[in-house]
Amino acid sequence: SDVEKRYRQRYLDLISNPEVKRIFEIRSLAIKSIREFLDTRGFLEVETPILQAQAGGATARPFITHHNALDRDFFLRIALELHLKKLIVGGFDKVYELGSNFRNEGISVKHNPEFTMLETYEAYTDYKDVMQMLEEMISSVCQKIHGSMQIEYNGQTLDLTPPWRRIDFRQAVIQ
Repeated sequence: SDVEKRYRQRYLDLISNPEVKRIFEIRSLAIKSIREFLDTRGFLEVETPILQAQAGGATARPFITHHNALDRDFFLRIALELHLKKLIVGGFDKVYELGSNFRNEGISVKHNPEFTMLETYEAYTDYKDVMQMLEEMISSVCQKIHGSMQIEYNGQTLDLTPPWRRIDFRQAVIQ
């Protein structure tokens, strides 16, 4: 029941709370399903450098570490974007990475400075293609995990069955 202890000693939380263990299992299945979805569509999974000579890719404050053999400071990456875009320029038409990023800002039970991010890039597509792919991916992953396109969230039933409603950004802001 001690929330602080649960977050500091996750193994105790897992053994004491089956619902927490289930969250870990769902996360693992979701990541596996995302990879399968992208792989079957011809995307290449890549790993890009975590240690970077200069901070870049977002405006967040970076973590700094020291490489002893080179006697040089490096930054832990903030975002995946820059290296993935370079791969597209280099001739890989579809790439993605599910990787760790590090942002040296705040910490709470809802904000971890070390987190996993998914980024995909596909040449010759526009935002409509990306929206379509994301819609298909999320609904596909939901079906694999829950056996349904409907999920419960904050007491409401969400239906993730495509097609999703598209709204105009400007009109949404006005509303």
